Amino acid sequence: MTAELVRGQNHPLPETRLEIRVSAGSPVLAGATLGDEQGRVAGEEWIAHPGTPALPGVDVPGRTAADHRLAVDLDAVPGAVHRVSVLLALAGGADRFGALAAPFVAVSGPDGAEIASYTITGLDRESAVVALELYRRQGAWKVRAMGQGYEGGLAALLGDQGLERPEELAATILAAGAPERDLPAEAPVPRVPQVERVHQPTAPAPDPAPASVPDPTPPAAAGGPISYAHPGRRTEAPAPAPEPRQAPPVPVAGDASGWSMDERLYNQVWGMFEDLARTAAAYRSACDFAESRLDRELDETLTDYRARAGGANDAARAAARARHDELVERAREVLDRDLAQLAAESEVVEPALPVAYARWDNPVWHAYRVPDEEPMAVRLGDLHLPERTDLRIPMLVRLPLERGLWVDSGRGHSEAAALLDEVELRRLALDSAVAHAARLLAAYPAGGFTVHLVDPAGAGAAALAPLVETGAAAPPARGAAGVSAVLEQLTERVDLLQMAQRGGAADALPPGLDTARQLLIVHDFPHGFDDRAVTRLRYLADEGPSVGVHLMMVAAREDAAAYGPLLDPLWRSLLRLTPVPDDHLADPWVGHAWSYEPPLLPPGSAVLRQVLTQVASARHGKRF
Repeated sequence: MTAELVRGQNHPLPETRLEIRVSAGSPVLAGATLGDEQGRVAGEEWIAHPGTPALPGVDVPGRTAADHRLAVDLDAVPGAVHRVSVLLALAGGADRFGALAAPFVAVSGPDGAEIASYTITGLDRESAVVALELYRRQGAWKVRAMGQGYEGGLAALLGDQGLERPEELAATILAAGAPERDLPAEAPVPRVPQVERVHQPTAPAPDPAPASVPDPTPPAAAGGPISYAHPGRRTEAPAPAPEPRQAPPVPVAGDASGWSMDERLYNQVWGMFEDLARTAAAYRSACDFAESRLDRELDETLTDYRARAGGANDAARAAARARHDELVERAREVLDRDLAQLAAESEVVEPALPVAYARWDNPVWHAYRVPDEEPMAVRLGDLHLPERTDLRIPMLVRLPLERGLWVDSGRGHSEAAALLDEVELRRLALDSAVAHAARLLAAYPAGGFTVHLVDPAGAGAAALAPLVETGAAAPPARGAAGVSAVLEQLTERVDLLQMAQRGGAADALPPGLDTARQLLIVHDFPHGFDDRAVTRLRYLADEGPSVGVHLMMVAAREDAAAYGPLLDPLWRSLLRLTPVPDDHLADPWVGHAWSYEPPLLPPGSAVLRQVLTQVASARHGKRF
């Protein structure tokens, strides 16, 4: 059964030898790029286009046409290739896809059976588009519907994939694909990859696969499970008949690409996040499709006056609801299957996470030692979706931080916050900030991270005590004078470092300047802040991260309402975290609102103070 994909949705590929059929209704150029894990293409030699139609594992048509067939052998692509992007570009006739019928792309197996299809809708002024992406995930290949258009044409597309001189390269490719008008029109014949032509030079080209009618079943109902099996190597013998689908093997921690175990685990967690987003999007898309189809069919029964007599309308409505229920049930089965596999992976990955990625209740914290180098990321909480709230994905934020943090002590729209009084909510917010600061301190080598505290009224003394009493941070600045002194010191630091960077004179910095990254925790804002202090705070939020000065605000936005829109850029520049569960983190790619959960310490746990004590002792040369 064909999976009809929507933009951003993926689908497992049961075969590695594929045929990609393109129907555009107008002459287009079809090609493919071979990219790394980030989608970057190393050079023009990694582009299959009419001028160079054959690359290892990929073969594309040699001229512009309205219909194309591309041949792909994923077992034959180089090991460094993790993404094969199928691109289309207008090359004559219309100058934008919006003036044409929506292009249709289908992926078929070697037997001609369609695996997935995608109709590229929503294009307007774009003249080039990445239609599909075949990507490698834990050794298994998947197809993703992209539909990423470019108004700047093929040059903009190639530049987005990291290629140099994209304008010249695009002109060369378009010229190579120019149609040869004196050639007779022929039905498109599928090509075989270059590897096939080398090993089987006398083999005849296969007959064109018959065009199959796209199945109206949406992708979630037809999608396969998340596969963790590594594809088998291609042999000279003919491919055997497909075996019955077996249950996926047990996932393994660190089963992702990377130079170190930490990097592999980071990439695996990111892959889990992506898979959860995709499978939930597929399920929601299937449910929306079922609802819209039911509404349409019910409307049709009402408009057919001839069927009103004799109970035909009742039978039609019952049949429509039965089809709706069947489709939703099938979609739920696929969702549950994928969620179960992700839950199994999470159970394996979570205990294997290093300190920087682990929950506070992970035993790895009891063996904590100050690291010798900075990790890739740090865990700032968990994320989940309503389809399965107990499946939590670690929220890993890359280091060094690219933006400041804001622990929101206001009520916002959270149901959990509405159940707490204002005093309790503010206490939880500062406790969360201290836990985040402890994680950052624990992630850096000895002396690599310094924390400054600002508590103008002294209201946060109890919550800040673990940082101060262990010696991990100096006592907080209090009063307007203390706030001004800390802000002035850090502002001067940012100015000095920026001037040194721009002038290439890092050796000219004052000899006593602390080279560690700095974190300023601001509590009870805007109490104790005058206009000058607020201006400096905004400056630190905007300019500080580039030179290692970071800001963590513990505040409620409504407390600073007197400043009006003046502080809007400040709030927008910070990553908002909450002390209680909240669904404020939006995912624009698939439209989800992720629920965030803060990293809470187990009740009565002493691990926070133990870690901070080791951090402070290592800073003073006393290693445990």
